This record gives sequence, C-alpha cells and structure tokens, in this order.
Amino acid sequence: MGSLFDITELAALQDGERGELLPMRTLRILVVDLWLVFIASFFALVLRDNLELSEERIVDALPYWLLTVVAAIVVLPLLGVTRAVWRFSSMRNYIDIVAAAGATVVGALAFTFVINRLEGIPRAMPIIQGMLIVVLLIGARIAVRTWYARHQRRTRTATMPGPGETVLVVGVTKMAELYLHCIADYAPERVHVAGVLDPHESGVRTLITHPVLGPPKDVAAVLRRLEVHGVFVDRIVVAMPATELSAEAHAALLTVEAETSVVLEFLDQKMGLDDRLADALHQAPTQEGCAAAAGNPAAGGTSSVVETPVAVPYRVVKRVIDIAGATLLMVLLAPVMALVAIAVLLDIGAPMLFWQQRPGLRGRAFKLYKFRTMGAGHDADGRRLTDAERVSRLGRFLRRTRLDELPQLWSILIGTMSFVGPRPLLPVDQPVGFSKRLAVRPGLTGWAQIKGGRIISAADKAALDVWYVRNMSLTLDIRIVLGTIPMVLFGERVEDAAIARAWAEIGEAKS
Repeated sequence: MGSLFDITELAALQDGERGELLPMRTLRILVVDLWLVFIASFFALVLRDNLELSEERIVDALPYWLLTVVAAIVVLPLLGVTRAVWRFSSMRNYIDIVAAAGATVVGALAFTFVINRLEGIPRAMPIIQGMLIVVLLIGARIAVRTWYARHQRRTRTATMPGPGETVLVVGVTKMAELYLHCIADYAPERVHVAGVLDPHESGVRTLITHPVLGPPKDVAAVLRRLEVHGVFVDRIVVAMPATELSAEAHAALLTVEAETSVVLEFLDQKMGLDDRLADALHQAPTQEGCAAAAGNPAAGGTSSVVETPVAVPYRVVKRVIDIAGATLLMVLLAPVMALVAIAVLLDIGAPMLFWQQRPGLRGRAFKLYKFRTMGAGHDADGRRLTDAERVSRLGRFLRRTRLDELPQLWSILIGTMSFVGPRPLLPVDQPVGFSKRLAVRPGLTGWAQIKGGRIISAADKAALDVWYVRNMSLTLDIRIVLGTIPMVLFGERVEDAAIARAWAEIGEAKS
C-alpha cells in the first residue's frame, strides 16, 4: 500500500504542475477513504446482526450505505481529511477524521430518513458504523505512517543525530513546499520545523503537515509562544522573494535577527535562484538539491552512535504491552479524562491541552502532551510570567496526582513514548554525556522517578536513566510500575543506595 502511494505521488510531482498535483493526490485519497467508509458501513451491519447476514438485510441497508458514501464525498474534502498525505498524518488529521465520521453518519441518516424513513436500519448500526469509520480511516493512516517510518529507518544508518536545529518557515509558496518536502525526505531527524508564517494571511491552517502560526509581522510573539512550549527556533527560512514581503514583515524579521541569536536566511539566495528561475521549483527535487536546501550534514552537528543494549525480543514484548495497556487505559479512563478536560476549561480556559517538543527515541523530536496546569505565559504587556504566577490550584492538584499526564497515553499508543523509560526532557535540559538515555523510548514513569524524582540533581537522574537502559527487563519494568503507586500517593523519596549503584555501574565519578 505504501509503495503504491509513493509511486503515484512521485508521478504527480514529475508532471510539473502544482495545479495537477493536488487534485490527483486528493482524488486518490478520497477514493480509498470512500472504500473504507463503505467497508465500515458493511461490517457495522454484520456486527449488529452478530455475524449473521441475510440477503434481505443487505437489500434493506444498501440505500443507507450508498447515501453514506454520498455524504462522505461531501464531508471528507470539506473537513480537510483528504488533503494530508497519509505518511505525514498527525493528531490534527485524526481529529478531523473523528469530526468527519460523525458528520458523515448524521448526513447519511438525514438523507435516508427523507427517502424511506430509515426502514430496515437498526438503531445501533449508525453508532457502530461511526466508530468503525474512525478506526479504519485512522488505522490506515497510522499503518502507512508506521510503514514509511520503518522504511526510512532501514535506508539510513543507525546513528543518533546531533542536537539538530529548529526552523521557522516564512511563506506559503511552491518554494516553501519544496523545502518542507526536502526536509521530510532527507533530513527529518536533523531539521525540525516549528511551523509556517503566512505573509498573506490567506487563512491556510497547515502547509504539508506543519501549522501556520501567524503572519511574519508577528514573528516576535510567535517565538515567545513557541518558547513556552519548549521550542527554541534556531533559524528563520524565508521561502519567498524578499520583494514580496511587506515593509512591516521585513522590519520584524530583521529586528528578531538583530536582537536574538536566531539566524535569518533567504532560501532563494541560498539555492542560487532568482525570480526568473522560481517557475522551475515545481520540478521533482533531486537528493543533492534537497540536501543543500535542508542544510549540508557535514556543515551541521555531529552524529554519535547510540548502542541499544536491550535485546530485540523484549523490545517487541514491551511494545505489545504498551499498545495493549494504553488502549485499555484510554477506554477505562475516558470519563476521568473528560472530567479533567472540563475542569481545565472552566479553570484555565482553552486550549485544554499543552504541548512541548522533547527529544525522544534516538533524539528524534516529538510532542509531549499534558493537560494545562498554568495560564498564559505572558501578561497583557508582553511580560513573561513566572511559573508561580501562572499555576492554578487545580494545576497543582493535577501535577501532584499526575492526572495532567493522562494525554500521554496517546503518545504511548502511537509509539513515541512507553509506560516505563527515562522521562523526556527539554532539549536545553538534556544532560551532556548521557546520550544513552535516549536509546529507548521515554516513559510515563521511570527508575529515576521512583528513586528520587524531582528532589535529586539532574546528574543523578541521568545516571539512574542510563542504569535503567543498561538493565531494562520485564521484571524491572514491573518493579517501576509498582513503585510508582506509592510515589504518587505518598510523595517522592530519595534512595541513595540506588543512586550510588547507578554511578558505580556506569563508571562515572559523582561530583
């Protein structure tokens, strides 16, 4: 399935016309989605009738199925479900799918009611149908994304990149699309895109899969918001001719360059292009050209090998446990998560979720989600507030009980986190010389958390994390999970013996 999507997408790129690429890709995705919607509708009736299906039941349900497909033809493109490439799908796409599934079922019910008053349609079938549509559409995208990620890992060396850099892209243009595609294909682990600035304020929400954060004239405010989320921009890439920027936007970008350490560069100048050559940007990119656009690895950070000492069989078992446990807990704790979300909305306001970019497995960046425990990072005058000024009583309670970390069950389910492992840190807090703690997926809880948590120093935490990576096993993970319960109930305690053993085993001298 992944190969078919890659081949047809490449063929569309080589047509050389952006106006032909988008309809071709969107139409292909829409056709596949419609088949999945029809399959989900069929199996909804099969499950409703306890796997006993008669020809009469099929005849009665057929008009409703066809009208479901008709509704999906309208709803899926309208809500943007068909605009995102599956291998780059994200949480935003999955939320759109949930909304589209509900709207499709409601539309099908309305059409069918007008035609035949829903004759022969069991009451429970639309509910089952909507759930199956969500499962199939999201599941197919996760499967393609997982396949593509594994394929990319096989084609690259098993080394952990250096710290990499975070860029902010200016422009919703062909040049910006080329640049983002090049990063995704040739430097996804070294160049991280924080988002896109749209100088024309056209109302576009995303470019490829990256969010549009505002106009370039507000670049200073955008950088402040990103810093609150743990995202520190190293470089601003202007992917459009400088002459198309307004004077206000140009001044704002130059001010940021002058007053901060952020580097400002114009992509057309870096690639040796001028306005006369801009029309050639729709051509299929070469590997060499993309490597130059994304930044030459030789000119950037260094790579260090991360040797994972964990046996492959246990990694597989651990991942199976993570998937099963996260699925079960998300179902069981759904009412609790809903109550917490409502409480956060009433106490702090929207949005209910907070995210920060953290280095995960092998240093790859991922988004860590939590329920919000603090208010806005800046006051009305733009002054940055302290954590003590921002945190609320509800926030302190959520932190104390760890309820603010419930959204991380989703991260465990999709594979960016695990139940047990080193806690993910901000890039600026990542301890130097302890890169082996990134050899496994970061965890919801870990050895360092139950042996000292926030009380001990960063160096001691890092030593405990490295010790865990070297000794990871099912028995140790069970001990950590069981040790987390009293830690949450009674607070954190320091175990000096565990810290001393970790330092002794990893061969470091404690300062």
